[in-house]
Amino acid sequence: MLGLVSNFITLSCCLLTVLVPSILNILVYPISKRACLAISHYIRTVCAHRVFVIFKTYKHFSFVGYNDNLEKLPEQFIIIANHQSLVDIALFMNFLRDKELRFVAKDNLSRHVPLVSEMLRAEEHCMIPRHGKPSVAMGTIDAFGKRVMERKQIPIIFPEGTRSKDGSLGTFYTAGFRRLSESAPLPVAVCALDGGYKINNLKTIFKNLHNGFYRVKVLAVFPPPKNKEEQVALLEKGKALIQAQLDAWRA
Repeated sequence: MLGLVSNFITLSCCLLTVLVPSILNILVYPISKRACLAISHYIRTVCAHRVFVIFKTYKHFSFVGYNDNLEKLPEQFIIIANHQSLVDIALFMNFLRDKELRFVAKDNLSRHVPLVSEMLRAEEHCMIPRHGKPSVAMGTIDAFGKRVMERKQIPIIFPEGTRSKDGSLGTFYTAGFRRLSESAPLPVAVCALDGGYKINNLKTIFKNLHNGFYRVKVLAVFPPPKNKEEQVALLEKGKALIQAQLDAWRA
């Protein structure tokens, strides 16, 4: 009974937190990009944090953002990380609230996802076509890399390309990262996250929220890779570091 009550309170508080800005963004997006950007900024800097506070208060769900290596982060850099949930976006927004983050994501997220779609489009995140020629996807990344360089933003790419359903680390694909590092030749921060796969959908979220956790940590910062060999080697090192961190957390 107590579990049902806490679930109801958690859901109600989350809806109160995100419903108004989500509806406003949908209504405002076709009319005013400036207003939509202001609402999107509020979602990134306020709503993402409040949702984790609600989870902590009513479900004892812990967000753990480790401070290790944060001082090593340069002014601008690329983040590569493993991918477990759509909530990974909110995780990084909460972890690096003082940064202007921009994500590489599939374009299906830019339509019909409350709270997320209008924000991704208004802020000009990198929306990769799910279907179509590879040259179109590469051109989208090129334009994105140029934007983030000019605007001093922090691009985030998930080399797995799709979310892990069970938390295991999948294949790291090189094409997207290589193209991004060429169009935005920046240092690369490798980050590990864990816990998102347990709250990946409505069926599991309330089952696993109680006493659950969501962790994220910067593992290492590498200088900008200079060629294909260095790009591929960096991804291999990054994947090994992430796997070792996941093993350590789960030991």
